[in-house]
Amino acid sequence: MKLSNIPQRYVIVFLTFLSTSVCYIERVGFSIAYTVAADAVGINQSSKGTILSTFFIGYACSQVPGGWAAQKIGGRKVLLMSFVLWSSTCFLVPLDPNRVGLLVFARLLVGVAQGFIFPSIHTVLAQWVPPHERSRLVSITTSGMYLGAALGMWLLPALVELRGPESVFLAEALAGVVWSLLWIRYATDPPRSEHPKAAAAGFGGALLPTNVNHHHKVTHIPWKKIMFSLPVWAIVVNNFTFHYALYVLMNWLPTYFELGLKVSLQGMDSSKMVPYLNMFVFSIVGGFIADYLITKRILSVTRTRKFLNTVGFLVASAALMALPQFRTSNGVILCSSVALGFLALGRAGFAVNHMDIAPRYAGIVMGVSNTAGTLAGIIGVDLTGKLLEASKLIYSDLSHPESWRVVFFIPGLLCIFSTVVFLLFSTGERIFD
Repeated sequence: MKLSNIPQRYVIVFLTFLSTSVCYIERVGFSIAYTVAADAVGINQSSKGTILSTFFIGYACSQVPGGWAAQKIGGRKVLLMSFVLWSSTCFLVPLDPNRVGLLVFARLLVGVAQGFIFPSIHTVLAQWVPPHERSRLVSITTSGMYLGAALGMWLLPALVELRGPESVFLAEALAGVVWSLLWIRYATDPPRSEHPKAAAAGFGGALLPTNVNHHHKVTHIPWKKIMFSLPVWAIVVNNFTFHYALYVLMNWLPTYFELGLKVSLQGMDSSKMVPYLNMFVFSIVGGFIADYLITKRILSVTRTRKFLNTVGFLVASAALMALPQFRTSNGVILCSSVALGFLALGRAGFAVNHMDIAPRYAGIVMGVSNTAGTLAGIIGVDLTGKLLEASKLIYSDLSHPESWRVVFFIPGLLCIFSTVVFLLFSTGERIFD
């Protein structure tokens, strides 16, 4: 199959879109499969939270190394190695809740492997995507996360019911192998060119990794400037909040349906995938809105990022804090759809900002900010399990709405705080050469 008539940057964006979809099918799939397997043998909520959060420990450890490796070796190669590692782990390791040590090791390994993915993707996109297409093409790539989560919520409960929890691991491994073959076949690096306009705009072959044998000098990474930059910290804080809310909902929404509302996921129709489909749509819409505002010069890059980030996070905050008041599955789906949809819209603010301020070091800045996002997963998923165990002592079970109030209020308040930080300290200007 030839793709010569399609601009290569669009092929790259489509393949990275597929990569984020497959990764989030894996994450949602593990949550669904493990929840079923763990409940069958009586694992308590606190222990479940610990296992579910193990992935994020490995994920956090490899974010900055992932950005460094992508900068030095090349994002295309690092992305492929990541997929091969996590797919192999899913294929080889059995899902047995009683073999805690093996399960912890496997989830740590999958977390480490997947931690290289987003820094690598941002490095690849910084090389291929010109600034006037940056918001929409990056948003299309990241929207794959939500389509993957939606497909996982829709298809995998039925797969568990038909073939058992173990079948989810095999399906995920197969998806990873198929994507790897596509990447090997169709992905390339951009031509190593010093076109002055591309270099000045911060994209193209000028951003490819270099070595001492090449006529380019080796890139020096300004670690100190990155770590003490207020615009970088504005991205970091918002990435933490976004992922705290996302991972709490992704990992605990199945439990909220099963134990909070007494509704079986297997018995629900396709409506359970609506929150993630909403994220998919809002993410793409946010990217197109951002590029329109910037290219038509309605707003500057800085004001565009702040505007979309603020609207997204404040609406999401209200929806998150209202969620425990809804006592029907349709009401919860509506409220979580609004929360997740507007969080995705906010990504056209903070999540594209890496390439605004540091196109050459986009993978590294992404690694730093995504480390914070991963810590949010470790803290949020594990803390939620402990909060629910404490609520059971007070309310006897988890069907009482008060059992879940604090769970959803925490990300709601974080959204407000992050909005203020981004308004005060972010910029759309390039600050790293």
